[in-house]
Amino acid sequence: MTAAQADLQIDRPSVADGASLWRMARDSKVLDLNSSYSYLLWCRDFAATSAVARDEHGEPIGFITAYVRPESPETLLVWQVAVDEAYRGRGLAAALLDGLVARTTAERGLTTVETTITPGNTASERLFTSFAERHGARLEREVLFETGVFPDGPHEPEVLYRIGPLTRTPSA
Repeated sequence: MTAAQADLQIDRPSVADGASLWRMARDSKVLDLNSSYSYLLWCRDFAATSAVARDEHGEPIGFITAYVRPESPETLLVWQVAVDEAYRGRGLAAALLDGLVARTTAERGLTTVETTITPGNTASERLFTSFAERHGARLEREVLFETGVFPDGPHEPEVLYRIGPLTRTPSA
């Protein structure tokens, strides 16, 4: 953990954080932006499987939204990861991901993490590849959704990253 990460608080999001999460997703210019309403619902209904990083004043500066797959209760599906532009490049996304997976694994006995990444999203590719390495886990990739299944115009394919089984916690 870096000195910058040591000053951060990582916890569950609350409904009051929904607007900040929406703004970070919008400002990322990479994530698919959902309605502001969906971020409010996410912070209410999926707080137990999501995480928010706060600065020294308690303001959200990064988040991960995730959920446990209903048909695969040992799998955490990471939906979105975003870090405020002013805090990028400090390992915050990795700290958020490690913290969220440690918490949800302890609470729910998870063995697998999944996410989807569009080709060329190098930051996400690096984040999840290095996560698999830190956890001594296998990483499998396959196209989950081809371009043609998206009804709202051109969309790159979504590549599923499946990481597991999780065998160790990262060294500090």
